[in-house]
Amino acid sequence: MESKSMSRSQSKYYNTALCMDEALVLLLDKKEFEYITVKEICTKAGVNRSTFYLHYETVKDLLKECLEHVNKEFIDQFSENNKVDVKSDSLEDLILINDKYLIPYLTFVKEHKSFYKAISKNPSTLDAESSLNNLFKSVIEPIFLRFGSNKDDIPYLFEYYIKGTSAIIIKWANGGCKEDINHMSDLIKSCIKPYHTKNENETN
Repeated sequence: MESKSMSRSQSKYYNTALCMDEALVLLLDKKEFEYITVKEICTKAGVNRSTFYLHYETVKDLLKECLEHVNKEFIDQFSENNKVDVKSDSLEDLILINDKYLIPYLTFVKEHKSFYKAISKNPSTLDAESSLNNLFKSVIEPIFLRFGSNKDDIPYLFEYYIKGTSAIIIKWANGGCKEDINHMSDLIKSCIKPYHTKNENETN
């Protein structure tokens, strides 16, 4: 079912929606997502139920919008220097699974671990596949082509890279992010290093 929520940049209710986002994140620190009610969100956000239903049909709709907000917050943390230039960057710079990207991301996940635990239990509701497909077409596919990958193999490689990395991160978040961030970064890199090494040698 489609969310009733409007675009953040167009809605005059931006501040109210933001308060409900913040209320959900605070509640996630105290209880599991499936036990959070509209009443609790409204009480903590200081709004009435009719306001909630003006924006959303379910608490999952609020979670989905909250995910968009959190993702934007993370992307905004990156400077211009961190952006990828697929055509002119060196192959080494095009390896997205490295400390330059992993450390900020893992730090962000640790700061929002309750939120990511909720995401892991509601993947279909949050339409994660759609956002991953957009990432694939705009960034990942051109990078694999620069590494000389077979175009027909790229969708399979994408599944390995993105979903494998995501699985590690979600398991880490579900466990309370107890392991050190640098250790987790090294672990993820060790999973994909053989493939990158192979392709770097082939393209030299």
